[in-house]
Amino acid sequence: MRYEVRALSAGQLITLEVDAQHEEDVARQMRSKGYEMLSAKPHADRLRRGGSKRFPLLLLSQELLALMNAGLGLVEALEGITEKEHRTELRAVLQGVLDALYRGRTFSAALELYPLAFPPLFSAMIRASEKTGDLPEALKRYIGYEQQVEVLKKKLVAASIYPLLLMSVGGLVVLFLLGYVVPRFSQIYSDSGSNQPWMLQVVLGWAGLVEHHGRFMLISAVGVVIAAGYALLQPQVRGRLMGLLWKLPMIGAQMHIFQLARFYRTLGMLLMGGIPVLQALEMARGLLAAVFHPSLVQAGSLIREGRAISEAMEMTGLVTPVSLRMLRVGEKSGEMGRMMEHVATMHDEEIARWLEWFTRLFEPLLMIFIGVVIGGVVLMLYMPILELAGSLQ
Repeated sequence: MRYEVRALSAGQLITLEVDAQHEEDVARQMRSKGYEMLSAKPHADRLRRGGSKRFPLLLLSQELLALMNAGLGLVEALEGITEKEHRTELRAVLQGVLDALYRGRTFSAALELYPLAFPPLFSAMIRASEKTGDLPEALKRYIGYEQQVEVLKKKLVAASIYPLLLMSVGGLVVLFLLGYVVPRFSQIYSDSGSNQPWMLQVVLGWAGLVEHHGRFMLISAVGVVIAAGYALLQPQVRGRLMGLLWKLPMIGAQMHIFQLARFYRTLGMLLMGGIPVLQALEMARGLLAAVFHPSLVQAGSLIREGRAISEAMEMTGLVTPVSLRMLRVGEKSGEMGRMMEHVATMHDEEIARWLEWFTRLFEPLLMIFIGVVIGGVVLMLYMPILELAGSLQ
């Protein structure tokens, strides 16, 4: 892993990048060079960028659980996984965790040396399991959590693929008609005289615009696309767009349900793993949209004052009427963590039903809209012929 290090050298502040397995290794390298290390921050390397280089935490958890269930110890299981790993970056992380275990660190402390690979949620689950001595159960709980989240994400992606494909193809067809077919077709009307129907004037006007400024229009369109793509990469722009989506009547309500489902699934997993509710609330905060953060802070304050969890969630607007009753039942039975998972499952099913209904309604409407646009372009091409033919009679 690569670290950005700030250190003192002969009384001067310097900044440099160092390749090391963990922070202790960074400190050792700095001492060997005679530097006094002030801070070491993990560099945003390829493990953070996603894609094939992102650390496969779910796969690691599944393999580790299978090996431990087969009778291997933690160190033996990690050694086996490390030996078979052929990707250099991932192997270096696993070897660094093993080295920390060899030096007597706990598993959770070893994972915390690599925050880019192991999120705080996973490290906290492992730390809680170390108190009970039931690491396989913690791994099983985390695997189930990740699989449920992945199922919901796949449903959202699957529901958006066809509309995006339809809009892309329809847009390309419209651009082809306006950029190539209309200018070529307008040559038929070049000698139509001065008494032209209004639709023919539109066709000839557009053809002239493409002929004289086509290259500028193409460059401008590409520039707009690039600028839009760059803007979407900016957190402030994405935040404003998300704020607009939250205000939409139907979509905003479902986004609220989606966030609640993620919140209760995370909170339920942490509570079942033995993590106190206030700590679990703080950890779940980073997984939710910014609009929920004030509510989470207020809910934590109410629980700290002695209010019941269901009451705190109701007062801060973090429940629906049905989920509120389920939380009250969970408080009476003492199975709050499991009940929160049931609440999350209920919200997941609600989102799945809404997605199915929305796609069944939206896709035909989108096809009709694209058909009307393409039909309008074609009509614009052929109507002048009919009007000219009628004027000659």
